Order: sequence, then structure tokens, then C-alpha cells
Amino acid sequence: MDSLGIARWQFGITTVYHFLFVPITIGMAFFIAIVETAWVRTRKSVYLRAAKFWGKIFLINFAIGVVTGIVQEFQFGMNWSSYSRFVGDVFGAPLAMEALLAFFLESTFLGLWIFGWDKLSPRLHATCIWLVSIGTMLSAFFILSANSFMQHPVGITVDVDRGRAEMNDIWAVLTQPLNIWAYSHVIAAAALTGAAMLAGISAYFLMKQRDVDVFRPSVRIGLVGMLIGSVAVLITGDLLAKVMTEVQPMKMASAEALWNTTSGASFSLITIGTLDGSSEVWSIRVPGVLSFMATESFTGTVEGINDVQAQFEQKYGPGDYRPNVPVVYWMFRLMMGAGFIMILVSIAGLWLTRKGRVPKSKWVWRLAMLAIAGPVVGNSAGWIFTEMGRQPWTVVGLYRTSESVSPSVSGGAVLTSLIVSSCSPFSTGSWRSSRSGWWSSTSRSARRARPRRCIRSGAVRRGAAAPAGPTEGAPRRRKRNKWRSRISLSHSWLPGQQRGSPARSPRSC
Repeated sequence: MDSLGIARWQFGITTVYHFLFVPITIGMAFFIAIVETAWVRTRKSVYLRAAKFWGKIFLINFAIGVVTGIVQEFQFGMNWSSYSRFVGDVFGAPLAMEALLAFFLESTFLGLWIFGWDKLSPRLHATCIWLVSIGTMLSAFFILSANSFMQHPVGITVDVDRGRAEMNDIWAVLTQPLNIWAYSHVIAAAALTGAAMLAGISAYFLMKQRDVDVFRPSVRIGLVGMLIGSVAVLITGDLLAKVMTEVQPMKMASAEALWNTTSGASFSLITIGTLDGSSEVWSIRVPGVLSFMATESFTGTVEGINDVQAQFEQKYGPGDYRPNVPVVYWMFRLMMGAGFIMILVSIAGLWLTRKGRVPKSKWVWRLAMLAIAGPVVGNSAGWIFTEMGRQPWTVVGLYRTSESVSPSVSGGAVLTSLIVSSCSPFSTGSWRSSRSGWWSSTSRSARRARPRRCIRSGAVRRGAAAPAGPTEGAPRRRKRNKWRSRISLSHSWLPGQQRGSPARSPRSC
């Protein structure tokens, strides 16, 4: 059993799953800071209620992102020990900066933000969430610095005797152009993702006509953020593509499935190739666009896969230096397509909600809720494109993926850890659900048969079975639960409730 292939699958699944939550937390922290700042400046309660509501969703995603990131860290030591040994002196520096500077900053002030609603002044409390937002952005910078080094290694020397890469210029690692534009592109995508979360979730409540005064401003903020974020993604992506053409010509050629060097290269909207992906059979193309993306000229020259392959064979020796071209090709288009769709969705949403309008059609809101999937799909596709496009290298030009896997870990061990890590979230969720009765038909039927009494009068609710025995017709006093009361009061900031009111209003008879 091949441990390399299974280890790559495990790391890929973990990375994509982790990256679902990273852009959400970065983007939502920024927009929550904007909403709370609006409350501090205007003292309008709708902004306060919105900030607290979005804070709950942010905290859930933040927690899941931290947990999945820890699992990802473990795999470096378990499945990729050879890679860690070779690049640890370089790769570890930005990761340590991320943990000691950025993560401690965001986690510390996130704790102050959570527990400081009634203890800090409004301005100081809003400052805490701004520092959390800055911390999430710094985390992304240091992580992308490490990843950009893998794509284009700089600021190092290789000790051949020890078989290790040693860093001699940390600023070259942190400030190389590939990292600057990759970071700008990711931050723009995170802003787009956070804005889509605001707009999509607000659309659900507006469709239900619940707390319109809270969620209409939120949906407008989300739509504006989507438009700005999607345009920023387009601009930064174009600038990143030009840098990528210089430092990773094979990736750019694979993104277009361009096999031979071409001047005035066209961009294919769709291509049908042979089963092995080695040649093109049919395509729809836009002339000159690929050359403009790569060189800022519609007549510029773009190197093809075959020519870059020949250069790499001459430089690094015999071997296949091509990535999986069909995967790279379609992930690149899926990423770009998601970005253009979000531009159209944001423009349409801003037009439909202009001047205080709230669309009555539920289909408008359903489509708005689906918009949440756009940035998520685009982010995942972009990350797969980035990592698959550098294959067969872990560190381009220095260390191959086949050399990076742990030599002492068997394929069976990696497969077992892959199955356990993939199934444990679902098994845990099912166990918790079965205990709470959500998946139990017996408990569900028992809940239906249970007689319901009016909280106010104690009378049996119409349509429910009357209780037998001496309690019939007698009002049943509810035992007060002090902890539930505290929870209700602490959660009284949910939309539609005033501070100090119960979390749920009793049903009337």
C-alpha cells in the first residue's frame, strides 16, 4: 500500500476542511468590528444586536478553525517527517511568529471581547474586536509566508552535508512579491467570504420577516462588502498571476493547459482534452487574454508545458515535472467563475434592496442564501489549484513530494488515521444527536404524545392527550432552574429581544 498517496489525500482533505473556516473568521471579524463601531458612534441598538448575533457565528467558526488547524500541524510530524526535517529551520520561523504574535493577540482580545460586554467601556470593547481582526490577518500573513516559500524558496542556503535548508534572510521570506500578492488575494477573498456570510444569513431572516430592523442593515453591509471584495479579488488575482508566471511558469501553463509556447495566447472558457490530459481536442477560446493575464500585453509570449518540462529536465535531471493538468485547469476556472458570479450577485442584491426596499419574493432570498457557497467553493478551488500546481515538489526546485513522506510510517497506518480522522466528527455528531433524541424516532414520538400545558394557566393544550391520575385539570408548577434562567438572561441580546428578557417567550394557549 502506497503511503505517499494516502498521506497526500489525508493532508489535502484536512487542509481544504480547515480552509473552509479560515476565510470566514478573517472576514467576519472585520465586519463585526465595523458593525460594533457603528454602534459606538451612533448608539443605535440594531447595531449592538447585530454585532452580538454575528459574534456567535464567528466564535463557532473560529473554534472549528483552531481545532482543524491543530490536526493539520500534527501531520507534519507524523506523515511528513522527512519534509519537516529538511525545511524545519525555515518553515518553523513564520509558524512560530504566527503562534506567538498573531494567535496570542487574537485569542487574548477575543476572550476580552467575549466576557467584556458589561465590564469594558464601549470604545475599549470595540477596540478588542478590531485587535482580533488584525490578529486574524497577521495569522494569515505568516502562514502564507511559509506557503509562499514552498512555492518560491528565497532567503536560504542548503547544507548538503546535513540535508537541511537553513534560513539566512527572514525578510526575504516575508516580503517576497509572491507572498505580498498571495496575501492580498487571500485577504480580499476572506472579506468576500465574510460579507457573503452576512448577506446570506441575513437573507434567511428577511425571508422569514424576522427582525427586519437588524438584518436589513446587515444584508446591505454584506452586499457592499461582496462587491468590494469580489473586485479586489479580481485585481489582486491578476497581479498574482503575473508574479506566478515569472516564478512558476509550469503552474501558469497548466492553468491554461497550454502545451506549447505561444505569443498572443488565448484563454479557453472550456476545453475538452484527451483522457490523459496531454493534448487538446476541442475548446472555446478568447484571443489574447492569457497573454494579458501573464505579461500585461495581448501579444506577450507564454511558455508552454512541453517547453518548461524540457527546461526542468535539463536543470533537475530526468523526470516528469508536470502537475495534474486537468485538476489544475478546472480548479483555476472554478475559482475565477465563483469570483465573477459574486460580482453579479452583489450588484443584483444592491439593486433589489436599494432605498429601503425589501423584496417580497422568497426566491430572491433563497438565491441570496445560496450565495454563501460561492466564496467557499472559490476559496477551496483556489487552494487546490495553488497546491496541486506546484507538484511534484513540496519546495519547488529543492525537495520533491516523493522524498517528503515519513519513511517509517506504513500505508496501513496512514490509511487507519485517515479513516478515523474522517469518521470521528460524524460519529461524534451522531452520538450526541442520539443522546439528545434528534435521530431517535422513539423520543420524537414520545415528544409528540407528551401533553402540553399552557405556561400561564396550566391548562392542557388543545389537541394534546390529557394526563391521567390526580393531576388532571390541576395546574402544574414549573420548577425554576437557576442555571437556565442565567443562560436566558445572558443570551437576551439575540435579535428581537430586549436586555433582561427571557430567551424564549412562552406559547399562548
